[in-house]
Amino acid sequence: MLLRDGRDPRRREVLQFALFCRAVTLLLQALFNILIPDHAADAFSPPRWLESGFADQVLEWLLGGLSRWDAEHFLFIAEHGYIYEHNCAFFPLFPLILRVAAETALWPFSGFLCLRSRLLLSAALLNSLFSVVASWVLYELSCLVLRCRRRAFLSAVLFCLTPANVFMAAAYSESMFALLVFTAMWQLEEGQRWASVLLFSLATGVRSNGLINAGFLLYSRTKCFASQLQTKAGTGIKLLQNIGHFLSMAASVAAMSAFVFLPFALFQFYAYCRFCKPSEHPVPGLLLQLAVDKGYHVASMNNGEQPWCSWDFPVLYAYIQDAYWNVGFLRYFEPKQIPNFVLASPAILLGSWAVWWYVTANPWHCLTLGLLKRKSGMKKEDKPSAGFSSPGVFVYVVHAAALLVFGTFCMHVQVITRFLGSSSPILYWFSAQLLYDHEPLLQRRAADPCHGRVRSEKTPESDSLWDRKENLVLALLSNWRKTTALTQCILGYGLSYWLLGLALHCNFFPWT
Repeated sequence: MLLRDGRDPRRREVLQFALFCRAVTLLLQALFNILIPDHAADAFSPPRWLESGFADQVLEWLLGGLSRWDAEHFLFIAEHGYIYEHNCAFFPLFPLILRVAAETALWPFSGFLCLRSRLLLSAALLNSLFSVVASWVLYELSCLVLRCRRRAFLSAVLFCLTPANVFMAAAYSESMFALLVFTAMWQLEEGQRWASVLLFSLATGVRSNGLINAGFLLYSRTKCFASQLQTKAGTGIKLLQNIGHFLSMAASVAAMSAFVFLPFALFQFYAYCRFCKPSEHPVPGLLLQLAVDKGYHVASMNNGEQPWCSWDFPVLYAYIQDAYWNVGFLRYFEPKQIPNFVLASPAILLGSWAVWWYVTANPWHCLTLGLLKRKSGMKKEDKPSAGFSSPGVFVYVVHAAALLVFGTFCMHVQVITRFLGSSSPILYWFSAQLLYDHEPLLQRRAADPCHGRVRSEKTPESDSLWDRKENLVLALLSNWRKTTALTQCILGYGLSYWLLGLALHCNFFPWT
């Protein structure tokens, strides 16, 4: 329901709940970091030669849980640049934003906080901001694609409870990536194609899997071209004109895709110049000693001796994934990795279920890739025009399926929870659909605003949670015993991974 001035009250509810979740996350990570001793993990741990003051120690005490595992790489890059070869697995835009924030907005704190502390504070503040704004953007995107504000609201709320919550708060790039990708998708749905291209390009500067987002631009232009062909069919449009339209479309797709790929290519060129050419960049002695102790490759010591420097296409990122992380097809399929497959199984099962559900609900649409319109004489199936089965969801399902297959068979499978949760809205849309359709407490006898028909006789109108002026998630949790097993599984998945992630990840225990 919209207010009289056209504002949507659900936006404010989403933002308020997102802020609440960020505050709880920061509070819990500090609490767990204090109460639980750190695990002695074999993780990247660069030396700190600057003597920390009292304020630095307090900040580490409050936010130190956000600097574990890969967060150390991002903070190190923001402070020192790309010193070690394997640092180049982490793309530059997020560390750059951290450094800019630490040197500008947090410059007044430089008198009593060292640079590393200001970078950590920047990460905590920026990721909180990014994730809150991302929840609002996801709501706007969902309204356009799902064509139902209630499902959109549920999706945004579930994003606030994402199983990847700890990575949305820690000094990782997931929050920034999610914000850029969701905003790019939103702008593309609004018809702002070049704004979308710019945002997708920036996302590639944050994470390498931003490259696959070029598919959204390809599909958008292809769908537009196919629609033009069907509209002009039988109007006598000449073949040469169709060829001209196709070439124009192809050139446009090539230009937009090149723009999305540009940050990746520039970063690989930078890495080649940095590690394959003689370097005169001075490296502090303690960092050189760490390289000797750990076997790290340093820019000033390589001189082009690394094997990837002699490749026809010297892509350091591919070399790092292969040589350092052992990433490759089926390489993770080992008995000792069974616990990691168990950790990833909820995301894999939910994502696979979402893809299968959509394909079986829209076989014709999927078979024709959503490019062909049904002929007027064909019988239409009685399907809702809103929700997860909406035709607009198709390209997002394909995107999620590609991420799911790649993450399951070619990556460290445990990261698929945050990999998919920060890159695609599908998990949230499908979970919202399940709640919307199967949770009696969310159903009502009044006309369904998304379909204009009576939905359910199961719950009296006065008992519907939509009619109460309280937080929807907290209301479901307070009525936990009345909710269905499916609702308990969906909410339990997000909450349990949120809490376990904070308790384990913030203390250097293995997590997703």
